[in-house]
Amino acid sequence: MTTHLVLLRGINVSGHNMMKMDALKTMLENIGFQNIRTYLQSGNVFVDSEEDASKVGFMIKQEIFRVFGHEVPTIVITKEDLELCFKNSPFLKEKDIDTKKLYVAFVSAQLKKENINDLKISQFKPDEASIDGNRIFIKYAVGAGKTRFDQKYIEKKLNVTATIRNWNTVTNLLAMYNE
Repeated sequence: MTTHLVLLRGINVSGHNMMKMDALKTMLENIGFQNIRTYLQSGNVFVDSEEDASKVGFMIKQEIFRVFGHEVPTIVITKEDLELCFKNSPFLKEKDIDTKKLYVAFVSAQLKKENINDLKISQFKPDEASIDGNRIFIKYAVGAGKTRFDQKYIEKKLNVTATIRNWNTVTNLLAMYNE
């Protein structure tokens, strides 16, 4: 049995794609997942399954649509993905970094360092970004709510599915993986 972390994009945000976590847990139990744990109301779900990551994501996406009627993109990440956030983030190495400005965009495909050119991040200065596999490390100068360098922009420019989590959430999700 493998523990998978499923990131659901865009649920319970600004009154859109509303889902109670208890109803989500029940739905996941009904399709065979075990040891279901959620973090916050914004779509961070741990499930245990014999299935591989791609099948887990597909099953959950399909069942959410069937039960709740919401088209919700899903990204399944591993404990190693979260550990690499701490190991590879270029921004954590900066002196006196304000972690409240740090975010990670998890994407549905492995990216190359050269893909940073496709993002044209210079248009968003002083915001910064760095690509590392299926993660984009982001440092917002002012805040996530005041930039156009967001999940929709990333998806459009790189033709991927993406979901963004703040550094506090990434930290807490890794702690939950270790429980």
